[in-house]
Amino acid sequence: NPIRKVVTLLKKMQTKVEDEGATEKKLYDKFMCYCKTGASNLGSSVAAAEDKISTLPSAIEAAEQKLVQLKEDSKKAQAERASAKAEMAQATAMREKEAAAFASQKAEDDSNLAAAKKAIAAIEKGVSNGFLQTRAAETLRSFVVNGLPHVVEGDRETLASFLSSTQEGQDVHDLQILGILKQMADTMAADLAELASAEEAAIKTYDELMAAKKAEVEALTATIESKIKRTGELGVEIVEMKEDLTDTEAAYMADKDF
Repeated sequence: NPIRKVVTLLKKMQTKVEDEGATEKKLYDKFMCYCKTGASNLGSSVAAAEDKISTLPSAIEAAEQKLVQLKEDSKKAQAERASAKAEMAQATAMREKEAAAFASQKAEDDSNLAAAKKAIAAIEKGVSNGFLQTRAAETLRSFVVNGLPHVVEGDRETLASFLSSTQEGQDVHDLQILGILKQMADTMAADLAELASAEEAAIKTYDELMAAKKAEVEALTATIESKIKRTGELGVEIVEMKEDLTDTEAAYMADKDF
């Protein structure tokens, strides 16, 4: 039937139109939703960009000032460490010089004291003439001739005369020789003890100084390493902030144009 065919065709067309309308409505709704959401997101993006553009420059400037300060602090710490090491080297050189002087003086004093003790022993045994022929007598004679500390001139002359004699012309036990030698030996022993005490004190002072300076150098080294590390990190942060600022400004201009 022709009329039925026409009606059927019209119904199909109606159904198709209705389906297409529903599809278009969905698309329209999605578009409107996008426009609302997109506009909101774009506004938020622009606001965030404006905030970052206004704050990043001051953050970059503060970071650059901090970087300069870190470099200055590191340079100062390096100079202080170099100074501490120089003081350690100077103190070590002085200690070595003092130690050498002590060793030389002690060897000389030990030799003179030993010679004096041998002279005392020889006189007490009555064999002073035999002692006068020994190397110890030569050592003691040189010591007396070059001047005796803490011994009066008259006693020095008496000892010099005795040490220069080759004959036992008198009983030295009845003379002042033995007493002078014993007094001299006691003084020399006391001087040696004082010398050793001074050396021990000098060693203690040196050791304490070295310990303090070593701790100072270690602390300064740790400070230097820390500041060098932070300098590197901060340098990277500054580069990243500058790149972020450039990217943000570009995105901001694009959003504004849109």
